[in-house]
This record gives sequence, structure tokens and C-alpha cells, in this order.
Amino acid sequence: MNRDFQPTVYLLASKRNGTLYLGVTSDLAGRLHKHRNGLLPGFTKKYRVRMLVWFEVHATMESAILHEKRIKKWNRAWKLELIEAANPDWRDLALDLGFEPLG
Repeated sequence: MNRDFQPTVYLLASKRNGTLYLGVTSDLAGRLHKHRNGLLPGFTKKYRVRMLVWFEVHATMESAILHEKRIKKWNRAWKLELIEAANPDWRDLALDLGFEPLG
């Protein structure tokens, strides 16, 4: 898979059990950089939702967008279960991608 194009669905949180944000991108590292540095105006900047708590890579952008739309319809409890199944400690997964810890 081309490293520069990895369709990904991701969930950010402000803190454990905090405000959630669901997104889709073809460049997770680039998008995280923008979220973490407040370079994207809107919801994540306003509510400081910057911690990567879940993500899933897809083969195609169409597949990623479809999955994102499906998850957006889920209730909050299901989204929390999705995070906890893969990341029970609510680690900031961006650290595994080379990002500095959030201050």
C-alpha cells in the first residue's frame, strides 16, 4: 500500500470518556498534525479534541467513507465500546506514530 495514501477512519477524544470526534482521511499523520496543533478550525479546535484513541485502515477511500458514515450513526455507548475493545487504557495512539505527548 502506498504509504502516502492510506484511507483511515479515526476517533479522537479530548480525554478518557470525553468529547469524541470521528473522521476519515487518506493521510492520518498529516491530519493528526493539523488536529494536534489547532490548524483545523471547527469542532476539534474548539473542544480540544486531539488524542487519537482508535483508527482503522481501509483498502479504499470509498470503504473508509462508508464505514465512517456507518459509525457516525452509532450511539455514544457503541463508540465507547469500539474504543475500549481496541484501546482499553485510552492510550494516545498518536505516540506510536511518532507524535509528542499532548501537554
